[in-house]
Amino acid sequence: MSESFNVHILAANHPFYEGECQSLILPTLNGMYGVRAHHRNMITAIVPGELQYQLPGEEKQVASVSAGLAKIENGEVLVLVDSAERPEEIDVNRAKRQADEAKEAILQKKSIQEYRIAQASLARALSRLRVKNRIIK
Repeated sequence: MSESFNVHILAANHPFYEGECQSLILPTLNGMYGVRAHHRNMITAIVPGELQYQLPGEEKQVASVSAGLAKIENGEVLVLVDSAERPEEIDVNRAKRQADEAKEAILQKKSIQEYRIAQASLARALSRLRVKNRIIK
């Protein structure tokens, strides 16, 4: 059995997971980033996407996460995100509605700030749909 490390995945409104982990894959600005035991210290930005984690003796699990950051220090990982959802927690109809609303807001071309907010909302909605569809198939 491979070595594990301690991880804390915290969403803004609740702790998502805290405990031992064998591997963690984070969505970052530079693509998917893998973490294993004895990883070097670092801090990275997290973008909306699919977070993958494997607990000791279990199958790989996935979650949809929003923007945030991850800190790896002294063999421990801290992941802070605005939201984290397991596939069974995702409401497909709500995610589709949010994606449609975000696409419409992008087309409205109001202010730069509103455009960026709409882009972030669209990224979160599409991430939720990808995670949910991955499990359904």
